[in-house]
Amino acid sequence: MGMGTGMASPLLSCAIMALLASVLPPPSVAGDPDLLQDICVADLSSAVKVNGFACKATVTEDDFYFKGLGAAGNTNTTYGSVVTGANVEKVPGLNTLGVSMARIDYAPGGLNAPHTHPRATEMVFVLEGALDVGFITTGNKLVSKTISAGDVFVFPRGLVHFQKNNGAGPASVISAFNSQFPGTQSLAMTLFAATPPVPDHVLTTAFQVGTKEVEKIKSRLAPKKA
Repeated sequence: MGMGTGMASPLLSCAIMALLASVLPPPSVAGDPDLLQDICVADLSSAVKVNGFACKATVTEDDFYFKGLGAAGNTNTTYGSVVTGANVEKVPGLNTLGVSMARIDYAPGGLNAPHTHPRATEMVFVLEGALDVGFITTGNKLVSKTISAGDVFVFPRGLVHFQKNNGAGPASVISAFNSQFPGTQSLAMTLFAATPPVPDHVLTTAFQVGTKEVEKIKSRLAPKKA
């Protein structure tokens, strides 16, 4: 009896593991489950904290509408570019749908500085002008190209990327993301304008520069006082 029980236990364990493997999705697709209802319009004022936003009770057509991408944004900024997002904060109906868009406008010489989107891959479609674009792999390889009106370029999720308008006229793109809220982390702002600040000794060692250079960069990137 003892031997029979000992033999059955490993076999039973293997059978259970095989069954679980057949019905559970692999980790790569398990993070974003299918919807359990037709819509879940974001209640942006809710104090309930979930992965995304709680669903609001009353829904209107305006929850699925946004007209902010039709006109160019004001590019009079530090980098000469501006991003107009159409994510769940602007279109509450995007909640749980896993998509969003944005428009990016660039003045002549404007730069969308190196940044990442931790939760989404980005695809850009050039509306006008020409841009030098690129991303850097985790192996430190630069993948870059010059794109112009009508072209499409893809920036893989989580990789550092940029767009630069080296033309004499303005440029603009429409971006698409596979996330309702892709998140944006600008390298320069993250490192030199964080609150509380990243210690100077960390930055001087990382970039092999002096404290004066670090403080100069911090002062240039500090939020403008009203």
